[in-house]
Amino acid sequence: MPRAITFSEYGAPEVLRLSDLTPPQPGPGQVRIRVRAASVNPFDMKLRSGRMAGSVPARFPVVPGLDAAGVVDAVGEGAGAAVGDEVLGVAVGGSYSEYALLDRPVAKPRDLSWEAAASLVTVGRTAFRVLEELGVRAGQTLLVHGAAGSVGTVAAQLAVARGSTVVGTAGERDLERVTALGATAVRYGDGWPERVKAAAPQGVDLVLDTSGAGVLAESVALTGDGARVVTIADMSAAQHGVRFSAGSTDRTDRTDRTGDSLPELVRLAAGGKLSVPVWRTYPLEEAARAHADLEAHRNRGKAVLLP
Repeated sequence: MPRAITFSEYGAPEVLRLSDLTPPQPGPGQVRIRVRAASVNPFDMKLRSGRMAGSVPARFPVVPGLDAAGVVDAVGEGAGAAVGDEVLGVAVGGSYSEYALLDRPVAKPRDLSWEAAASLVTVGRTAFRVLEELGVRAGQTLLVHGAAGSVGTVAAQLAVARGSTVVGTAGERDLERVTALGATAVRYGDGWPERVKAAAPQGVDLVLDTSGAGVLAESVALTGDGARVVTIADMSAAQHGVRFSAGSTDRTDRTDRTGDSLPELVRLAAGGKLSVPVWRTYPLEEAARAHADLEAHRNRGKAVLLP
């Protein structure tokens, strides 16, 4: 019997259990994959802990996980993929499993690793979405808070690819990583606005906050307009006249699962213009350990499960 990680109650990482589950059957437009890699996202931990219960009520048992990459082993009518194809995408019904369903799968380039393919999906789509909301274009200067984090890393690379000047804030140990993205690295902490001004004497046009580190007031002051700032991490956004950007949290929503962004992200990754740092891989049965490591902020990049 195929295995999957499930939880049947809200709680700490220990509620995650290795279970035997019947493989799901693909419906119209879906494929079933033998999962080769599934990335771990903050949403998974919020779902498991019950913090999302108000907006995403659980139907126990739950198989967590949004992102997966693997080999197609069954197809539904009109799926647009064939058995044996290597694909990636957003899982319907969870990805912490040996088998998962994907809507609108995207072909995985052969030179893109399974770990990188699975890691790209949610963080890549999130970064793409917020840059579209900000209207980032060539010639502008974008400040990215948390540029060494998974979403910040992708956003910085996408903005550089669009011809923008990027300034990225990060901790001392991550400054070289941010510089390697093509951005100007600025250290976090007291005095960061002055350091940003020194790094971007031409001024800052737009700000993306992925850190939630209480930087919105100063970010608005830098741009002169709250409409030029977007956060994905600070729930006090409205107090500063800033937009809080959030994607769909409906795990049953089969609309816009990848949109037009994922194929473009995959092309950039295959061309060496976009990468997502993979910090560590875990066997499927160590999903609880992966959650505990991320909740303790031990990671410096994506955690990936290998079923």
